[in-house]
Amino acid sequence: MISRRSTIAAPSIFVALFAVLAPSAFPHVIPDDVTVQMFAKPEGGRFHLLVRVPFTALADIIFPARAGGDLDLPQVDGMLASAAKTWISDWVDLYEDDTLLPKPQVVETRVSLPYDTSFASYEEAWAHLMGPRLPGSVQVFPDQAMLDVLFDYPIHSDRSDFAVHSRLARLAVRVVTTLRFVSPGGTRSEVARVYGYQGDPGLFKLDPGWSEPVRRFVPLGFFQILKGADYLLFLFCVALLFRRSLALIPFVAAFTAAHSMTLIASAYGLAPEALWFPVLFETLIAVSIVYMAFENIVAGTPAQYRWMIAFGFGLAYGFGFSFALRPALQFGGSHVLASILSFNVGIELGQILILGLLIPALNVIFQWGVPERIATIFLAALTAHTGWHRMIDRARWLSASQFNWTAVNPAILANVQRWLIAVLIFAGLAYLVFGVLRPRMFGPMKMRGPAVYR
Repeated sequence: MISRRSTIAAPSIFVALFAVLAPSAFPHVIPDDVTVQMFAKPEGGRFHLLVRVPFTALADIIFPARAGGDLDLPQVDGMLASAAKTWISDWVDLYEDDTLLPKPQVVETRVSLPYDTSFASYEEAWAHLMGPRLPGSVQVFPDQAMLDVLFDYPIHSDRSDFAVHSRLARLAVRVVTTLRFVSPGGTRSEVARVYGYQGDPGLFKLDPGWSEPVRRFVPLGFFQILKGADYLLFLFCVALLFRRSLALIPFVAAFTAAHSMTLIASAYGLAPEALWFPVLFETLIAVSIVYMAFENIVAGTPAQYRWMIAFGFGLAYGFGFSFALRPALQFGGSHVLASILSFNVGIELGQILILGLLIPALNVIFQWGVPERIATIFLAALTAHTGWHRMIDRARWLSASQFNWTAVNPAILANVQRWLIAVLIFAGLAYLVFGVLRPRMFGPMKMRGPAVYR
């Protein structure tokens, strides 16, 4: 027989279990957009990290609320330190001279109103966190409130080399972070670096030295080639066309010179910021794939002039590479040119690797007894088919783009004029090297077999 006492205790047990298991029993509601603001400053033996995140990012935590739905601030204040640790500091890794620092101490926490502007500067954010809390009578709702936190990390010296890995992308579908690094002893006017990034940028130095561009941007350029389907298709067509001809050298050299020029110029902000601009050059890149595929089928361009085609396509690919480079340039600090050149070196290494693998692989395939011309046409036709669909899709996007001709002003026209002059100069130099000097010095470059050029 069940006693009355046990029947009374049973509901209490279920309530307790529900309270413990509730966060894991229901799906985590992830907000669509979250903006995170940070200030980082080493000072003496401490590294201060000031962070502001919206309450909506703390989706698994149910904060005490009053009858009207607004936060019960006196009770909420007691939960903020634990929430800050669980949702912020556990997902931010700070390194001092390549050594991972222990998790920080939560020094202060504050609930802020949505219109609070104290994170406009380091001093204002610091004063806000050291100042009084919001009165308990203030009405603020969870979807409007902001959580401000001051974390302190123990460090050996404020002159050390610091790096951070912010893994706060888990807070929302799209997380945009602004991190401002203040130099040791610096004030509001001495913010050394401002970083703005979306998602997880990986580990990066807060005040990068001269070696950082090489460490970061050579791999970035290398993998940009490897993961880019357009670039792989283009290089496949190049390998198919020049697999047994020394004419590959001037073709690749012209392509490299052209994409280096537009990559550097675009990284320095000489390209338009219009939304249609990337789509235009992505379309031209798809056109290059189709063109090179048909070169393998019909050989429409005389071989001694193919370097000109390479130069023209290289200009488009340089812009394409720059769209991946420009958001990452901030992580090179003041070493902009070194970052661009390191990225370009990575691209060239990836290009050499791909051609070095493709050309022997194609030669092995053609040695299996497959008629060379038929196999070439078949492979080129498959590539042209893929490139054609990419070109058509991007042309549709381009036709739907808004061209704002009213935005054309004398400054833009001056930039266009500079670009035209630069292209003419480089094209003239390329013609002098590849069209005049090379044939005179080395003569025609013959491939194996009876034909001079394929």
